Amino acid sequence: MSLDPTIPRRPRFAVVDIARGVAIVAMVAYHFCWDLSYFRFIAADVGYDPFWVVIARSILSAFLFLVGVGLVLGHGEGIRWHNFWRRWIFVAAGALLITLGTWFAFPVTFVYFGVLHAIALFSVLALLFVRAPLWLPVVVAVVVIGLPFFYADPLFNENAWSWLGFWEVPPPANDLVPIFPWFGVTLLGVIAARLVLRSGLAVRLAAVQLQGRLPKLLAFLGRWSLLIYLLHQPILFALVYPAAAMLQPQVAMREADFLDSCQQTCEASGTAPGLCTTYCRCGLEGIEENDLWEAIYSGMVLAEEQALLDASNRQCSAVIYPELDPQD
Repeated sequence: MSLDPTIPRRPRFAVVDIARGVAIVAMVAYHFCWDLSYFRFIAADVGYDPFWVVIARSILSAFLFLVGVGLVLGHGEGIRWHNFWRRWIFVAAGALLITLGTWFAFPVTFVYFGVLHAIALFSVLALLFVRAPLWLPVVVAVVVIGLPFFYADPLFNENAWSWLGFWEVPPPANDLVPIFPWFGVTLLGVIAARLVLRSGLAVRLAAVQLQGRLPKLLAFLGRWSLLIYLLHQPILFALVYPAAAMLQPQVAMREADFLDSCQQTCEASGTAPGLCTTYCRCGLEGIEENDLWEAIYSGMVLAEEQALLDASNRQCSAVIYPELDPQD
């Protein structure tokens, strides 16, 4: 690896900037939906619903893949150390800010090894493969991506070791991007960029010009994706939090949550879906009439509140099964 800081850089590929711009727009949109879910503006559980998990991992894969592509384009002819460390320090500082910010906002699930932490580490590790024989990053990528499917250990359930990625149960964290398998995705970006540069496709991609407002906007966002990543979530929170405090969407959402949970529990007991719907709506009316929401959500039910709940359950059971006496 060359130490010469005067190594010329390849012309900037507009398509890479556009791809990065699309990725950062998708990331902002995803986090906006996460915020709406967290503050109960929408019913979807963005953090855990399988559909949203696939979206989140797809966006993450795009970012890490482009990290590998960018390393090859920026340092494939030789490592430009000054530019590399300048950008790396910015990424590492951003990762530290995210850790500190989430430590205060979400002390139980704070981000200790998230996207920026991973990018900082993966950027250093991937430099070893930018000019290595091509077979080497291919082999390492296969191992890094594949190994978590065959090996796991409870030791990695702990925060101290979870960043390696071999957990059986993922520890609580709002963002966790372990080395295995995600470093393999960055290596895939390295491999893809090197293959493209060896082919005639590189000349055609380099000749792509930005035409139209949308491509130019996406390319602009792509060039500033790191700064956008650092700033977008605080800005979104500053917008969504006061709206939630004023509109209190969790109050409206709690009825839907109760009905959904009640319906699932009722059907699991073998009761017909139609009867369960009637029963649950009856139960909701009882909760509203007796003002029992606080007791239900806190789990601290006083004796008189429990008596009201029991009476409501008997009454609602009698609605779907008239032969039952609600006084029994």
